[in-house]
Amino acid sequence: MFRFLAVCLLPVSSLTSLSYALPSVTVYGPTGAERPSGASSGAEPSQTGSDPGTSWLNAYNAYNDVQLQPPPLPSPMPATTFPITVPSQAQNMPGLSIPQRGDFWGFSIEMSVVEQVMGKNGSFIQVSFLNLLAAVAERAGSVRIRVGGNTQETATLVDNLPNDAIIEKDKTVDTAVTNTAQTPTLLYTPELLYLLSNVSALVNAKWYLGIPMNDTSHLRLQIAEAADAILGDNVLGYQVGNEPDLYANHGHRPPTYDETDYFNEFGVVVNAVQQDSKIKNKNKLIAPSVQGQWTPEDVWDTGFLDSYGSSLDVIAMEHYPEQNCAAEFPNGGFGPIQDPQTVFPQYLTHTSGQTIVKPYLNTASIAQQLGKEFMMFETNTASCGGFPGVSDSFGSALWAVDYGLQMAYSNFTGALLHVGGQNVSYNPFTPPPTNLSLFDQWTVGPVFYSTLFMAEALGTTNSSRVVDLFANDGNEFTPAYAIYEEHALARIALINYMNAQDGLGSYTVSLSIGGVQTGEPNDTPAQVKVKYLLAPSVSEKDQITWANQTFGGRFQADGRLSGTELVQTITCNQGANTCQIPVPAPGAALVFLSNDAQSSTDPATMTFSTTAVTKAIETLAIPSSALATSNGHSGKVPLSGTSKGSSGGAAALGVPLSLTIASVLMGALLLVR
Repeated sequence: MFRFLAVCLLPVSSLTSLSYALPSVTVYGPTGAERPSGASSGAEPSQTGSDPGTSWLNAYNAYNDVQLQPPPLPSPMPATTFPITVPSQAQNMPGLSIPQRGDFWGFSIEMSVVEQVMGKNGSFIQVSFLNLLAAVAERAGSVRIRVGGNTQETATLVDNLPNDAIIEKDKTVDTAVTNTAQTPTLLYTPELLYLLSNVSALVNAKWYLGIPMNDTSHLRLQIAEAADAILGDNVLGYQVGNEPDLYANHGHRPPTYDETDYFNEFGVVVNAVQQDSKIKNKNKLIAPSVQGQWTPEDVWDTGFLDSYGSSLDVIAMEHYPEQNCAAEFPNGGFGPIQDPQTVFPQYLTHTSGQTIVKPYLNTASIAQQLGKEFMMFETNTASCGGFPGVSDSFGSALWAVDYGLQMAYSNFTGALLHVGGQNVSYNPFTPPPTNLSLFDQWTVGPVFYSTLFMAEALGTTNSSRVVDLFANDGNEFTPAYAIYEEHALARIALINYMNAQDGLGSYTVSLSIGGVQTGEPNDTPAQVKVKYLLAPSVSEKDQITWANQTFGGRFQADGRLSGTELVQTITCNQGANTCQIPVPAPGAALVFLSNDAQSSTDPATMTFSTTAVTKAIETLAIPSSALATSNGHSGKVPLSGTSKGSSGGAAALGVPLSLTIASVLMGALLLVR
């Protein structure tokens, strides 16, 4: 096990400064030449300000410049001053959820992008990634991460790969084909699991992995065997089947494949796991992870839970409320391209989260009866990469706060926001292309702020119970939730989806705790503390703050919040048993009703040094000792670069060679065995 850190610093003054330039740039990602699609959605982009030298990046959804027009204010307008009265004791509040964990929101990282997002191997870990995980774990107590997705289905464990890569895609697959059915075979080494283990040694991260289901006649259980040995208690479970209701549509099974076929194949895996002496925990399976082609009840009607309940730890679903597949795959038969400007208002309403969870309420009840976790195992704003201008807007942050709290209220026990490559717009966080990989150049998406809000709303006691208050006569633009902790009211979450126009849109809540209406004595405190999630508009992409702190805009993040934390203190009127809480338009407020309610969520400062800077260079002879701790050439699976088969390409952007060499040698976060 890795026990300590060392930061290797080498002087750069002796390095010779050289630079090169090429007249044009073609970007190659993990699967080869990638088709930029950021502006293909039909929305008219407005430029948010780009460096001309890197303007080519804006063609990628993760860095797109699409900025939409905020929707007009609702007509008729909801009340902008309204009361909320809640009991101080949980026993007097009907409809409370089951106790929830602080790490409710976690992350689902596509297996094929682990090297880009997490690190090159178990000895070299992306510092910005660690800082981002620490930001959640310090508030929530831990952070849950799934490594999987479509690419887990063909993953195969091998002893080693060329150039010490930990992941390699089968390059015989034609990546130019625009058919979503084609998933390349993925090879990985045990070093991937050591990477996860060492992340857990630094941050309290727990993992979900996937058992491949592409060939149940020749099962590959090695990922569970190796993970049990390497990760131990840090592995939470193994998913068996990623969206099996799409297997037929994607060409992975015959067109007649149905719920009974999946039932039978799942049984094959269960039997194999039971007979495998190398798998210590036989009841950590996760299923059925359907995404909507089949309903949960379709699967339960096969006798699935009766037959396999003892092997299941998590009942899982996957769901995206929309899809942008026509923009990403024009020849895929998905119909006309949807206009992000048109779909944007759908995300700016409480109705969205309510609609998403409604089909799962019955299964949530079943999971409680069986004593199982019930998770939304993969979700985000829209499948096929999201909508530029929507998925990376402040509106998506408000949506994810509301959606997350709605799931918690509906007795889900967790949910995972999906993280893809650089050609998706919904990422909670995105590393830069390798040729720009200075550590202060990550991009933190708006939905990441939602995970901090949610973590602080639920706290670290794992006893928080959530209730939808249906505030303001159930108005869809002004939702509110109460969070009870250890049987007492601890926090109130208030959301404002409206965009300020002509001085209108903000609202004020007159909050009363206890009182005649609740059958309790007046219990409004003398003062409350409030943290705000804010941005200038719902379409804002960069200027987002949580309690006045920010990760910065695109290519500005090192994973650490900057700025002075600002917690507002609001004096209450105990004589009237009221407290006036303003909520700006747009924004969300988290109201702490006692010092204990705030202190239980306040993070202890824990960050990792960002003096570690990496750069991948293929054209230089780098000593093997340095390469071993760099994020360099990764076999046949480069990080996005500007030369086919390369993971560097710094020269193509005119980056001085001195900076490039220094970036390889000047400080890698090195874990020593």
